[in-house]
Amino acid sequence: MNDKFKKIVIPFILMMILDLGIYYLHHGSNFGGGLSPHVGLLVILGLLFGPYGAFGAVVANLLCDLIRGYYPILSILSAIFSFGVSYLGYKLWYDSYKGRPEVSKPKLNNTSNVILFFGIILVCGALYSLIHGKLFYLLYPDTVSITTLIELRYFLNFINSSAIFGIVGIWLSTKINFVHIPEKSEKEFNLKLYKILGILLILSLVVTFIIDYSIKMNNYRILIELIIIGILLFSYLRKPITSDIYTEDYDSIPEAIMNIFLLTTLFMVIFGIILASNHTLITAIDNLLPISRTEVVLSMMLFMDILMLIFLIPSLTVLKYIERKVIEPILSFAKIQDFIHENEKIESDGLVKIYSKYINETTEIGTLARSYTDLIKFNNNYIENIHKIEGEKERIKAELEIATKIQASNLPTEPITTNNYLVDGYSKPAKEVGGDFFDYYELDNENLAIVIGDASGKGVPAAILAMTTQVLVKQLLKTERDPSKVLYLLNNLLCEHNSEAMFITLWLGIYNKRTKKVIFSNAGHEPPLVKENNEFIYPTIDSGIVLGIMEDYEYITEEKDLSQEIVLYTDGITDANNNENEMYGKDNLSKFFNKFKNNNEPIEPLLNEIKQFTKDTEQFDDMTLLYLKIRND
Repeated sequence: MNDKFKKIVIPFILMMILDLGIYYLHHGSNFGGGLSPHVGLLVILGLLFGPYGAFGAVVANLLCDLIRGYYPILSILSAIFSFGVSYLGYKLWYDSYKGRPEVSKPKLNNTSNVILFFGIILVCGALYSLIHGKLFYLLYPDTVSITTLIELRYFLNFINSSAIFGIVGIWLSTKINFVHIPEKSEKEFNLKLYKILGILLILSLVVTFIIDYSIKMNNYRILIELIIIGILLFSYLRKPITSDIYTEDYDSIPEAIMNIFLLTTLFMVIFGIILASNHTLITAIDNLLPISRTEVVLSMMLFMDILMLIFLIPSLTVLKYIERKVIEPILSFAKIQDFIHENEKIESDGLVKIYSKYINETTEIGTLARSYTDLIKFNNNYIENIHKIEGEKERIKAELEIATKIQASNLPTEPITTNNYLVDGYSKPAKEVGGDFFDYYELDNENLAIVIGDASGKGVPAAILAMTTQVLVKQLLKTERDPSKVLYLLNNLLCEHNSEAMFITLWLGIYNKRTKKVIFSNAGHEPPLVKENNEFIYPTIDSGIVLGIMEDYEYITEEKDLSQEIVLYTDGITDANNNENEMYGKDNLSKFFNKFKNNNEPIEPLLNEIKQFTKDTEQFDDMTLLYLKIRND
């Protein structure tokens, strides 16, 4: 089943079961009378599943309202506003606020998220109860005298059931990883405008509440208030979600502490609802006090909510203090993990800056911060001494290892496979780093650049020249597509400040998949092997001169039809020697490719053949191969 469809169907089913189930269980109680937990489910389903959850829950609630006998016009208006309230919880959660560590999927793992969660419940609960009280006032004149009572019923039911469903639902959605996470919007919008709309929406609720309880209500004013609240609500809901959403899941100390706190809160809410729905207790209080049974239920729910609020405020204050004084320092200390690498110094500047604000504290955190700072200092001094003891040889070895990784990372690591061609390559330096390189990349939708080079000498100097050449070729191809002109410009650049008289051979080609032609230019490199009429041959091409020796040399651009395959290589392959001082040679290379008839990659088989030819002879030159196969199917 499609995820989006699930996010509609599951809320629909939950709302139908809870709404009608409680309704029939309480023998058809309407207008917020008795327990109405489905109203709190609205905001939680919207929070977890976004617009899909809000839609599914609201459609189910609309059907339930019609079944329960509410007027169709009331049910429809209720559904519209209910969708707005449900979707509002989702929008508020994925907004960024000052003091909130990060925006994440619904998780009650720190005090900021818990405060936001209860804040959303209170705002949405006030909005829902106020709107529905006004709707009943307009459409059910018989309920005018109890409008305040209806609003209070809905508000208490909303916040209590939202707290229960929210704590359970968020915990469950985290465990099964089923929640709707919005994509970050790149749409430009006026942030200040939406802040004003949000403030006005809250103020409208406060002002409406004050006016309703200060001035006698009338239909016209109620209608105007509903219109204003509706405009502000749905205007605010248009705000794009632009926060970076943190999705990494891991076990944390704050979350473990928060789970204990939430479990206690959940127990208190459920206990309050059980008391408020206990028939024997309600009857006893009703007989004892001069108030109606409905007022007894509301009073008990309100009393339990006040107790919970008394519990929440100091608890959250203590938890926030623990987060600030204990958890945040520990999380800061844990950042050392990103700075620790085997046999390397710890980058102390960033860490010391993190620990510095705790160093002067006289608590255990201060002791830990000072210990960490000393540990970093001692570790770095130790590593530094070890490096000195190892001497120059080990220093050079370490640098060469890094250079090897850098050089390897500059070469293509994966073949390019399309419907038109397959291109791949291989390079193995004779030492830690070498002077050979190959490269291939798509210049645009039609053209593929292929290049191979061999710098004079071996080791670090040759590697630097090869890497410099590779970067320069890529840059020049951004503005120039004629291979000979690229080599001309490249040659002049390499000739500048070439005090060591180093040079590099290079073959540069551009293959066009539409024309199946390759244009190329050569700077003293070995001629390629080209497959024509199912046979590999060495075509006659202009040899050119190596790069870096003579300025302003005019290279030649040549063109060739390429319908099957081309193989490029460096002399490390053809000049590979065996114990008898015999070279592998170009003839053996062409013979290998002519007898290699299968469609597998030829690199490994070729290396095995060269290894058999050279036997135990040490590789004395860099070996590089690049091939391009044209697909004609």
